[in-house]
Amino acid sequence: MPFPLALLPLIAQVGPFTAPGTNGTPFEQQIERPARARSSAPAATKPAAAPALAASLSEKGKACAEAVDDNADDALDDAQTWLAEAKGPEKAEAQLCIGMAHSRLENWTSAQQAFIAGREAAGANRLLRARLGAMAGNAALAAAAPARALATLDLAKADAKGLASPTLETEISLDRARALVALKRTADADSALADARLTGPNDAEAWLLSATLARREGNLAEAQQRIERAADILPIDPAIGLEAGVIAMLAGHEEAARKSWQSVLTAGPNSPEAETAKGYLAQLGPEPAAHPPAPAASR
Repeated sequence: MPFPLALLPLIAQVGPFTAPGTNGTPFEQQIERPARARSSAPAATKPAAAPALAASLSEKGKACAEAVDDNADDALDDAQTWLAEAKGPEKAEAQLCIGMAHSRLENWTSAQQAFIAGREAAGANRLLRARLGAMAGNAALAAAAPARALATLDLAKADAKGLASPTLETEISLDRARALVALKRTADADSALADARLTGPNDAEAWLLSATLARREGNLAEAQQRIERAADILPIDPAIGLEAGVIAMLAGHEEAARKSWQSVLTAGPNSPEAETAKGYLAQLGPEPAAHPPAPAASR
């Protein structure tokens, strides 16, 4: 994966299986950034530009993005100097770089402000406006400001409409769903996830989050269908396996839940999901011993 994902839990697991010290199967938040390993750490790590956006940057913009990955503090100083000298649409790239540097330093509010300023400087470039708006909304989510995030993501959604960029539209819809869940607007979140499934029918995360929301709303049949679709797309994934186990357990299928949680330990033994799965398995206790076959009846 060329650009990393910062994941920030917004909703903790509820229900009978909540292992001590874990967050269960949360909605997670993704930050667009240069690639590192996927993480589920509660504190979001270092974002930057998405691959499609990075490819469209000027040479100076690409150099700034690379500098952010090497030394965010120095890159921030350089980007601010660039902004002071930039003219016209070039200001959008300078603000983008400033936002990326602030994101890398986890200064989420400053990152959001820079991305918004970049969006405004992008002028008639709707694709750039949409991407910067999406990044601004994402940074607001990382700052635990879902109302601000939603307002910006709604602008990004309007900018992206009709641009034939389904991946971007899916990302925007997923972040809108996260913001809406945080605002306790469940029905609207479900609608946003439906949008994500429409534009990203093969996006495993869209189906995973849809399953999580259905499960939290008590619709276990719908949750099961959605988690199965997520697993079809991404068969080996700790987050999907963890959620599949929760759904199975709540539906009364302990053996299936145990298998799902065991699969998490295999798929990502050092992942945060594995720690949660261990807690769930500990609550289940040892696996029941297999009963020996009954002796054949004598004749």
